[in-house]
Amino acid sequence: MTQPFRTHEVFNQSPPFEDVDLFTLDRPLAEAAAANGGAAARDEMEAFGKHWGSAAMAARGRLANENPPKLWLFDARGNRRDEVEFHPSYHELMANSAHAGLHNSTWTAEGKPAAGAAEVVRAAKFYMAAQVETGHLCPITMTRASVAALAVQPDMLAKTMPVIATRSYDPSVAPWWTKRGITLGMGMTEKQGGTDVSINQTRAVRDGDAYRITGHKWFMSAPMCDAFLVLAQADGGLTCFFMPRFRPDGSVNTIHLQRLKDKLGNRSNASSEVEFIEAYARRVGDEGNGIRTIIQMVQLTRQDCAIASVGLMRSGLAHALHHTRHRSVFQKRLVDQPLMHAVLADMALHVEASLALVMRLCRACDEAPSNPKAATWMRLLTPAVKYWICKSSPGFLYEAMECLGGNGYVEENILPRHYREAPVNAIWEGSGNVMCLDVLRALAHEGEAAVAVLEDFVADTNGLPGAAEAVAFLAKTFRRPDCERVARQAVETLAQLAAVAALNRTSPNQAALFATTRLGGTHGRLFGTAELSAAQSRDLLERALP
Repeated sequence: MTQPFRTHEVFNQSPPFEDVDLFTLDRPLAEAAAANGGAAARDEMEAFGKHWGSAAMAARGRLANENPPKLWLFDARGNRRDEVEFHPSYHELMANSAHAGLHNSTWTAEGKPAAGAAEVVRAAKFYMAAQVETGHLCPITMTRASVAALAVQPDMLAKTMPVIATRSYDPSVAPWWTKRGITLGMGMTEKQGGTDVSINQTRAVRDGDAYRITGHKWFMSAPMCDAFLVLAQADGGLTCFFMPRFRPDGSVNTIHLQRLKDKLGNRSNASSEVEFIEAYARRVGDEGNGIRTIIQMVQLTRQDCAIASVGLMRSGLAHALHHTRHRSVFQKRLVDQPLMHAVLADMALHVEASLALVMRLCRACDEAPSNPKAATWMRLLTPAVKYWICKSSPGFLYEAMECLGGNGYVEENILPRHYREAPVNAIWEGSGNVMCLDVLRALAHEGEAAVAVLEDFVADTNGLPGAAEAVAFLAKTFRRPDCERVARQAVETLAQLAAVAALNRTSPNQAALFATTRLGGTHGRLFGTAELSAAQSRDLLERALP
């Protein structure tokens, strides 16, 4: 008897990409971490990759975004509440990140830079976590970065560091000094603009050892943090302040939330507008040194923007590879179709170079406290790395979605969420033009030290296609009197040159390919235009996802 045609029979679809080892399946990650000093932590990173690659963690990421935070301004009796309610999955993500030390492992219990490859190992974990859910990483990265700013006020650091240093996550609404663990946020941007914080209108009036702050912040991310570093105008000029949710007497501080931002992405994380009404705060650093103080925090948040962007791109690549290896079209696996193979290999090369570059940046951060050249490397390259990597991420994730076709465009897939998430890393903590100006500023201020870093790139890329021409272009462009007008091209070239140098330490073969296709001028403006041989393409894809 002939069987009836069954319309619900499913075939030629890829299985779910879950319960995977995010570390072991990522050969470029293992190599980059080891090359930059993290080899001894391989077991730690592998355990993290297995846990975060589980179906349970993927479900938590999905649920945290499908159930965004809710703002409760008042209680049932009309009293101000000013609380943000999160889905349990968000709290589970926060607890897992805190347990792994993503918010504090680069610092000692005293708030000093941790020894060894702490930045590199933490970056590897942060990169893997970003592949699962990036919204919750906002308060995680701000907490980690805040220690750098608090260090300019040793008495404040000494009080807060014992609670920051724990690996506990405590979501309770209570005074920070009573909690098992705390998170810290940041409030800089006001209505009149975010880039030029010198024109901030929020005022701080001294009240004994403390200050009373009145004003408004247009963006204050993670408003349920236990304290915030905010900028306000004191008598001595723009100053950084530590503003807790509770006053020393245990009463609620007058931090009045106005609304939550309805954002394109980053939906699991709350971002708010807030009004301060004589809110209690303590000074961090001297009056008038607010920008100099807060920039210590901003430098590290910029680093995390780049790491997260590479993580998003890595996830896009992995899902695209997984899908095309299981999907057939015209009697051939999709991945084996020449055009698709070329696109995927080109994408894999971009991710590998980007990963090598951020790991090299983290190694410079590890070495900076004792190595002046590493400190210069970090100051010069942080904005360049953020510029190039973060701005390339949205287009990359679109390409990954296209590899899945219609399946990549529907919300059951993780790629639409990644795509919406990607632009925030380029916009927050300094947009593209600000990053370019910061590179120019570092070149002007660092002088000979910056030149020495560029000379190292010459040595590290010696003989690679297009490298000498890139160096000559940079030398010429950075000397132009109108350099600012062409700074974007120069900063992109600087980042790509640095990526070639970093990749040459981990995988010389891939460094040569990246130099040929990016610096050598044979690459078009879209992915899939690099001239790679079939063998080179196969090797790239096998390295990306065995």
